[in-house]
Amino acid sequence: MFKKRMMVGLVLAALSANLFIGFRLYQQSMAASDDKDDAYAHAALVTYVMELIRQDYVDGQNLTYQDLAYGALKGMLGSLDPHSQFMDTQGFQEMKSETDGQFGGLGIQIGAKDGVLTVIAPIEDTPASRAGLMPGDKIIKIEGKSTEKLSLPDAVHKLRGEPGTKVTITIMRSKSREMKDYTLTRAIIPVESVKDINGRTVKSANSFPFIDDKVGYVRLTQFNEPTSDELERALRRMEGNGMEALILDLRNNPGGLLVGARDVSSKFLQKGRLIVYTEGRQKSQRQEYFAAALDKHPDYPMVILVNGGSASASEIVAGALQDLKRALVVGEQTFGKGSVQSVIELPDKSAVRLTTAKYYTPSRRVIHEKGITPDIVVPISEEDELKLMLQRNRPPGAEPEKAEAPIRDVQLDRALDVLKGLKIFNNQTKKTLKVADQR
Repeated sequence: MFKKRMMVGLVLAALSANLFIGFRLYQQSMAASDDKDDAYAHAALVTYVMELIRQDYVDGQNLTYQDLAYGALKGMLGSLDPHSQFMDTQGFQEMKSETDGQFGGLGIQIGAKDGVLTVIAPIEDTPASRAGLMPGDKIIKIEGKSTEKLSLPDAVHKLRGEPGTKVTITIMRSKSREMKDYTLTRAIIPVESVKDINGRTVKSANSFPFIDDKVGYVRLTQFNEPTSDELERALRRMEGNGMEALILDLRNNPGGLLVGARDVSSKFLQKGRLIVYTEGRQKSQRQEYFAAALDKHPDYPMVILVNGGSASASEIVAGALQDLKRALVVGEQTFGKGSVQSVIELPDKSAVRLTTAKYYTPSRRVIHEKGITPDIVVPISEEDELKLMLQRNRPPGAEPEKAEAPIRDVQLDRALDVLKGLKIFNNQTKKTLKVADQR
């Protein structure tokens, strides 16, 4: 080991003085070790190429060693997965500003699917949802420039901006392969995330009616700080009216805060039940999240609706309640976004965002790139899904367009059928137990 360190040191010293000698020493270093996992030999290779560029590249006089090192780090991190990234000092500061401050966006969660920038889901009441963007749409261009080599964090940065400013994106629809340009105006993304069947929130006096005989319905559009409290108010309102079953609609919910997923799951589970855990290569990356000490709601029959736009926190909730036999999951395969990124600041104030762990459901199912498979699969056509999205985005109380024919929500209909069957079964079971007690 000491000999290797000395050899690399000689390489580094010699490179700046004589590229040829440096190359010979690099060859000797590699010859001394055939190991593809030899860090010192391959560090010498990177250093040799940096010096080669400085000496022979046509515009090498305009490049600093920092330029070359940062470029190498960007390529290195970008080759790992769509979520890992190197950030220079300015990029790191911008990331912290975006996290702490307010920014304008389009209302879409994006990810990488098969190496292509993809819309996970549009958030309701946002520019993206009103324009008709759909889960699975491929973002081919941003402002006329290809996204082929654009990292996921860089794409997010380009889509965000001052509220009121515009950005044009080119979309390819996943099934029809249709290409279309959308010019969207950035806006502050709404925080109200808990809605009833008519799109109303808990602030409305008559919101959250039953959609069938004592069957409640709640749609979560994202997981943010108010989600848990707003859901609690909605559940209390419906339970006060005698709710006997619940549909929790997580379709096109791209996720959000992990604590939101934990708190929503906790409402339907006994305290201390495992909801989700993370695992990485280090023992310290094993973290477990348990049902919190919240007021647990009754064990009424429950169905969770999901589709390809359900991701991240939505998949955590659906996977946990499915694994623990608390709810049946109906709909289509979820997106499969379940990895953990850690941001590590470097000595020169640049930073690395590195994927360090993955999420697992209580039964050890990995979420990332797999998703959650429904108990009952109910497919829906792309055309009908778009119509349903536009119906859901219609402001409460607004009349539909004359040319807009209403569309049946077949996934919701199936969820109702399931709950009706469970209610009949539960009632018969109660009667049987009552007769047995009387005997």
